[in-house]
Amino acid sequence: MSQRTNSDALAGRSPNLSDPTFSQQPAMQLIYDTAPIGLAFLSPDCRYLQINQRLTEICGISVADHIGRSVRDCVPALADSVERIVHKIMETGEPVIGVEVAGQRPDQFAERSWITYWHPLRGANGDILGINVAAEEITDRKRNEGELRNAKEAAEAALRNLQETQNSLIEAEKLAALGRLVAGVAHEVNNPIGISLTVASSLEWKGKVFAEKVARGDLKQLELDNFLESVRDACSQLVANLNRAAELIQSFKQVAADRNDTDQRKFDLGDVTRQILMSLRPGLRRRNVAVDIECQPNLTIKSYPGSYAQVLTNVFINSVMHGFPDDKAGTIDIKVRAFGDGEVEVLFCDDGRGMNSSVRRQAFDPFFTTRRDLGCTGLGLHIVHNIVTNRLGGRLSLDSELGEGTRIQLILPRVAPSVPTR
Repeated sequence: MSQRTNSDALAGRSPNLSDPTFSQQPAMQLIYDTAPIGLAFLSPDCRYLQINQRLTEICGISVADHIGRSVRDCVPALADSVERIVHKIMETGEPVIGVEVAGQRPDQFAERSWITYWHPLRGANGDILGINVAAEEITDRKRNEGELRNAKEAAEAALRNLQETQNSLIEAEKLAALGRLVAGVAHEVNNPIGISLTVASSLEWKGKVFAEKVARGDLKQLELDNFLESVRDACSQLVANLNRAAELIQSFKQVAADRNDTDQRKFDLGDVTRQILMSLRPGLRRRNVAVDIECQPNLTIKSYPGSYAQVLTNVFINSVMHGFPDDKAGTIDIKVRAFGDGEVEVLFCDDGRGMNSSVRRQAFDPFFTTRRDLGCTGLGLHIVHNIVTNRLGGRLSLDSELGEGTRIQLILPRVAPSVPTR
């Protein structure tokens, strides 16, 4: 429909209220007055020509005081916005919908909010006679939205704090595992070094006695033979014990270096597995648990040896602490072998006490533990799950029955993803 301008509107005069356009049947008037939203009719020069009861309730605009008066006289705080919208409709002939208005009722101090809809009313000749305005109060909805937004922000902040706390605990658990490894290796290394020191001290004393006899010139052949035999025995013990200490130190150095290495590298999975378990064996000194290892030779993969060491350490410690309580005797079997064309399998089995269905179902959940009384955090197997599935790009499964031991299967790709999967 073409746009035409009413001369009365341009002249700033109100349209004739006796015009048939404005006459309403009693039923229509009743609908207008009882509508659940506020309704008003504005002249092109922004004067109230009609106001319904609901608008009076939600905006505090009385019919008697506002009919025929301008918006600027009645609600000066909203006058600029109203005049701008009316002027735009008079220019374009298009409705303006979804305009949110905030303000105060004249008789109240609390701020209220309304959503408004503005539609032109045309006469028979197409001229715009005025603007129908509908206003729906959304004060409660806005308040609820604000409360929901605040609750959402508070929940997100709490979640961030929880995640930060969890990450801190995970890092602490990793360091604790490394600390147990260091303590075990230090204890193990002390043995061969202590024996070597004892042998060396004994040899030093025998050498001093031997030198004194040589100086006096009363050395006998039997004494010479005995001294030489003592030297050979001492040297043999020194070499054996120092080699043992060197192997332990080298193993620990390799494991420690791998833990600090965040880059991929190629390595023999069997060799690294043996080195890790050699570092962990000292923890079994006071426990009646045997460890059997079976590794397929020449099983080379490209992955993260430090992450793999963390996984094997956590599984091992979890098995020893939970599977064999109260110094129960048992065996841990570890098998490392190829699995299909592009994967390898690490099978970890123990014949410990096992898990019931409830414990098994929650085994990988963070902070779940059955030995909190011993200081366990419940993060050991959770870390294992995260490293295997994210860092190493593999998968794992757990099978356990109460009284029948535990079986954990790790399936790892021969080439781990360069970027950890999510």
